[in-house]
Amino acid sequence: MSCYFLIDTYIDERRGRGSYDDYIENVKPIVEKYGGSYLLRTEKVAHLNPLRTPQRVIIIKFPNREMLETCFSSEEYKSIERKRTESVDARAIIAEE
Repeated sequence: MSCYFLIDTYIDERRGRGSYDDYIENVKPIVEKYGGSYLLRTEKVAHLNPLRTPQRVIIIKFPNREMLETCFSSEEYKSIERKRTESVDARAIIAEE
């Protein structure tokens, strides 16, 4: 059963992007190694709710939940995770078919 990983990313303009651009470049091959395929990676986001204003949205499809969890618990991912957590506020949800 397919599993979708949806991420809203909030970039603090006062702090800047930090090492987030490096994270973006390095995370893609890791995700793909674990069967993930990017359906959307964009900073062209329209806000319909003033309380929810992400600057970037990502949607990744995995073959199943197990592959998603294996990807984001892998040593490869853990080695770059700080580049995201120290730079931006990213909020994720998982949705399954």
